Amino acid sequence: MPIDVHEGKSVFDRNGFAILESFISPDEVVDITDHLDEYIKKIVPTLSVNEALYEDKNAPATLFRLENMGKHDSYFNAILTSPRFMEMAALYLEDEIDAGGMELFAKAPRIGNPTPPHQDGYYIMRNPPVAMTFWIAIDRADEDNGCLCYVKGSQRTGMRPHNMSNTLGFSQGIIDYNEQDTALEAKAVINPGDVIAHHCMVVHRTGANRTDRPRRALGCVYFGKSAKLDIEGQTAYRKVLFEKWENEGKI
Repeated sequence: MPIDVHEGKSVFDRNGFAILESFISPDEVVDITDHLDEYIKKIVPTLSVNEALYEDKNAPATLFRLENMGKHDSYFNAILTSPRFMEMAALYLEDEIDAGGMELFAKAPRIGNPTPPHQDGYYIMRNPPVAMTFWIAIDRADEDNGCLCYVKGSQRTGMRPHNMSNTLGFSQGIIDYNEQDTALEAKAVINPGDVIAHHCMVVHRTGANRTDRPRRALGCVYFGKSAKLDIEGQTAYRKVLFEKWENEGKI
């Protein structure tokens, strides 16, 4: 049976993530897919190199990340700022909410690479780390095509040590990921229209896409108003990161 929003809150608090089955209707999934195709066709060519990332920048089919989608398209901004997501974020984070941004996370068939274990909180640099993502499935995500794997309860154990990874789009990975983490992993197998709510401190990773199926999802990010941004730290981090990617020919 589909999990309801309030039951999901209890699971979210316990595990750091919760799956809300069939939260988006089949008709909405079709509509989102159609708008995404138009966005890729019309808007992506106008974006900066930092807002559209490819496994191979010379191969459009390897697109795996889009950033700031709500900023460039009113349709996606309407989803991001819709009451059903804003109110649910306020419930789950127990705070007043600011909408962050919307991103595409994709793994192309036979191309999409693994994502290293990480905590979103390391990237977003908010103190305290009161933030979350709603991960909206456009395609089925399973163990074969790169579903999310979460370390249950890890949102309560603090920030783990991270270091620079070689994965474009996920520049930092946890350096002490171990067998104990693996034993606590839960694979979030989901279908189109399912939504995963996950806390910014929960440890998670994905595998590669080894199938002929795409694996696409939209990520809607929300911040608690109590969470203050380290602007100087984030600006310096992004500067170093983008310079590294440019020097390596990745962007």
